[in-house]
Amino acid sequence: MEMTMRWYGSKFDTVTLKQIRQTAYVTGVITTLYDKQPGEVWTREEIRALKNEVEEAGLHISGIESVNIHDDIKTGKGNRDLYIKNYIETLENLGKEDIHLVCYNFMPVFDWTRTELARRRADGSTVLAYTQKAVDELVPEKMFESISSDMNGTVMPGWEPERMAHVKELFEMYSDVDEDKLFDNLKYFLEKIMPVCNKYDIKMAIHPDDPAWSVFGLPRIITNMENIHRMMKMVDDEHNGVTFCSGSYGTNLDNDLPAMIRSLKGRIHFAHVRNLKFNSRDDFEEAAHLSSDGSFDMYEIVKALHDIGFSGPIRPDHGRMIWDEVAMPGYGLYDRALGAAYICGLWEAIDKGER
Repeated sequence: MEMTMRWYGSKFDTVTLKQIRQTAYVTGVITTLYDKQPGEVWTREEIRALKNEVEEAGLHISGIESVNIHDDIKTGKGNRDLYIKNYIETLENLGKEDIHLVCYNFMPVFDWTRTELARRRADGSTVLAYTQKAVDELVPEKMFESISSDMNGTVMPGWEPERMAHVKELFEMYSDVDEDKLFDNLKYFLEKIMPVCNKYDIKMAIHPDDPAWSVFGLPRIITNMENIHRMMKMVDDEHNGVTFCSGSYGTNLDNDLPAMIRSLKGRIHFAHVRNLKFNSRDDFEEAAHLSSDGSFDMYEIVKALHDIGFSGPIRPDHGRMIWDEVAMPGYGLYDRALGAAYICGLWEAIDKGER
């Protein structure tokens, strides 16, 4: 495996490439052109400029998270063929610049949902949190307002103000889209892009829905073992794979995370490794990566990845806000650096133990 860290670019991220480089065990970044809108083409010049900036800092681009998918593609309406054409052009430009991994999602309206961005824990750290009770008491149009004051002046992925201004219209777009139709639209998209993925060896790694159940009545499909295998069988190509996010799949306590990993050998292209602390089945908060701080056995998760011969990028995910750091919630430096060290320690111990 390769240890990486997500980086949003020098214009948006409070964490610098210099800081990431100095963690020593992180050798690559998972990055994006954060100011590009869904449906826009990423030019080779833009990609090359980003690549040069990362490489000048002594790192390299391990993958892209995300090339966001336009809602016309997800709903199968409007100009979906035009936006798929643009997406293919972007993939071609990434391939020409020697970038071979794209993490993406197929979630309607909200890329992820949390009801709190700064829940205070007993030790004084703050974390992202979710409670179904809070969601049930909200109307979707007010979701952004309920958390915007805790963003620390940053722009959260999937919650861009210009997108949130059209939440009501977005819900109308998805009014006749159920799970089967969303699967059909995903299949249509994947079949169209697989030729360019095969040409340039680009691994498409779909991110699971977060949380792994319907929110505000919207369909969610990348939620469990059955559905992820359905997705892979409907477009049976090695480049059609997954981002295994322990935190997103783990929101559903019925998901056996190590078993899911072992069932996906050869199709996990990227891994997000993080821990959650459950207060009830539908009230959870982010935890330190350490097993004892949350509800997951992180050793078993990392061991499962090791057992299937996973060799792709791993990144720590959704760190706590600690040591008075002010950053994008979940994406500060300090706790993610601790998480990266912990995962590397687990991996080394497992590797040496087996040898």
